[in-house]
Amino acid sequence: MDFQNSEAHIESASRFSKEPVKVTKKRSRPQALDGKLVLDMGQVYNGPYCGLLLTFMGARVLKIEPPGGDTLRRGLPRAEDRSSFLRLNSNKESVVLDLKLDEGKDLLIRLARKADVLIENFKVGVMDRLGIGWETLHEINPRLIYASGKGFGLTGPYRDFPAMDLTVQAMSGILSCTGYADLPPVRAGPAVTDFLGGVHLCTGILAAMVQRERTGEGQLVEVSMHEAAVMAMNTALGGLMDSGPGVLPERTGNRVPNLSIAPYNVYPAKDGDVTIFCVTDRHWRKFAQIMGRPDLGSDPRFATIPDRAGHMDEIDEIVSDWTRGRDRESMMTQLNGAGIPCAPVKTIAEVAADAHLHERGAEVEISHPEKGTIQVPVSPIRLHGSEPASVDRVAPAVGEDTDRVLRDLLGLDGKELERLHACG
Repeated sequence: MDFQNSEAHIESASRFSKEPVKVTKKRSRPQALDGKLVLDMGQVYNGPYCGLLLTFMGARVLKIEPPGGDTLRRGLPRAEDRSSFLRLNSNKESVVLDLKLDEGKDLLIRLARKADVLIENFKVGVMDRLGIGWETLHEINPRLIYASGKGFGLTGPYRDFPAMDLTVQAMSGILSCTGYADLPPVRAGPAVTDFLGGVHLCTGILAAMVQRERTGEGQLVEVSMHEAAVMAMNTALGGLMDSGPGVLPERTGNRVPNLSIAPYNVYPAKDGDVTIFCVTDRHWRKFAQIMGRPDLGSDPRFATIPDRAGHMDEIDEIVSDWTRGRDRESMMTQLNGAGIPCAPVKTIAEVAADAHLHERGAEVEISHPEKGTIQVPVSPIRLHGSEPASVDRVAPAVGEDTDRVLRDLLGLDGKELERLHACG
């Protein structure tokens, strides 16, 4: 199937052209952040995802990169940007500045004078050591919103710990509660803490923009990936608080962390696996009828939610016996039609080809000068009074917009650009 988004079609252009890729899309309605300028100094996932969300709301986002670019760009045997980088940097312009040089730092400060938002997720203290920390930039531009994504926050005993998604999963308890009780902890597959941090940082920026409308002042917005991740531990922490230490296992596999619902699990199918859970007594009675076992609906062992939770192993065995002989799609159709939550466990390839995501425009295919057709995401946030979010431009090559941005925003002429290139 061709999922090309015709409204956001991107003309092919030289990957290293100094002109931006031309876009055929014409907007009929404004977007929420039209006219806002964002300096995205984010690295890898956390900061860049926050910046990507802002582009989808209409902000102009300059990706400020060191010589060589964001570390996420590289990692393949061939010298081209990784798809994981391309998926997080659509609609941005790349400006390369060497912030270890006075000239590069000066250019960043001059851009910050004009910016509405600066995003960074460096280790604590790096921006201050470079001379472009919050206090310095706030004095230069009091309206600037300085968004700082950190692993463990700007204060506290963990402040200086190196933070990657794996370490934050470990410290937040996500790792300890993922997997099976009789096996070692397992990392949650996706980079959940990076993206939770990015979403929270974006939310903080938007709130700071609203407050700036009232006060005229920007502010420091801080988000700890660790704290955002702990929020996602609500069921496990709630179970601990209701039951007490040691009552519930740390890891419950695919069962609900507080072991309060059955069936609630992943079950085998003819063509993979399927998830099913019955959250009400009515769900269970309907499910029993669908399985051809109406007697289970009136069985006193399974009469109530606590009763079923107390016979979890028996219920899982009964459900597994029924699911094994059926395919995922037929079960999903039958159970969802009866109002019983059921879904196939999709492979990564199935997610990439998901017709629902493509029909809604959540994933689109665009042309890339080196890779050809690539698939990238569009914002999950939908503002129905604004121009819909779209991918108007493929992620930029390292520094492809540097000269144009510095000419347009700072008024640098050809001689000055030549001098800056010469000094690195």
